[in-house]
Amino acid sequence: MERKIIKTGDGSVTIHLSEWDEQYHSKHGAIQEAQHVFIKMGLEYWVGLNKEKNPAILEIGFGTGLNAFITFLEAKKLQLKINYTGVEAYPVSAAEIKELNYAEMLSAENQLDSFQKMHEIPWNEKVAISENFQLEKQQKRFEEIEDANQYDLVFFDAFGARVQPELWTEDIFAKMFAAMKSNSVLVTYSAKGSVRRAMQTAGFIVERLPGPPGKREMLRALKK
Repeated sequence: MERKIIKTGDGSVTIHLSEWDEQYHSKHGAIQEAQHVFIKMGLEYWVGLNKEKNPAILEIGFGTGLNAFITFLEAKKLQLKINYTGVEAYPVSAAEIKELNYAEMLSAENQLDSFQKMHEIPWNEKVAISENFQLEKQQKRFEEIEDANQYDLVFFDAFGARVQPELWTEDIFAKMFAAMKSNSVLVTYSAKGSVRRAMQTAGFIVERLPGPPGKREMLRALKK
């Protein structure tokens, strides 16, 4: 499948899959989407509810590492200690990683080594990126996740249901529900009715929220 680096609306880049007409991040702004969906509506919301805790985060679709990198920067800012697990079946290539301009666009050039380290560390091994951030990348399909009562926060960032509907089913969200602790939070850029219903059937309490630039709504799901 042809893959190419394209610039998004906020100047940050993403990877475009021509055959699917699908991107790893929003074409309206990769960084803006990540900050709105996963940081503002996810991490900051969770921190507001759990001021004395440090979250274990699961990312569904590690991809370019953008969400992990922004979370890494926020961990220091918010004085959190984060255990971050990123699941990815098909890792991004080293050549593509070199073209990603996230450190520059986030004014975090001094942390470029940390971003590169995230991609260079071995798969399936927990590594300290900093004293605030531990990362484990797991190379496997989402269907293979069998964790139980482990995560406080889930960043659900799979390719869209239009191209990979099998990743947005009740079965997948049941796995997410099982993997999450009580009073945990799942956020995703998707706002499809079928996705919301699959989440509710799996046991989540689901709310629609304002979406990132270029998207009217997104979903946040709570496990009570």
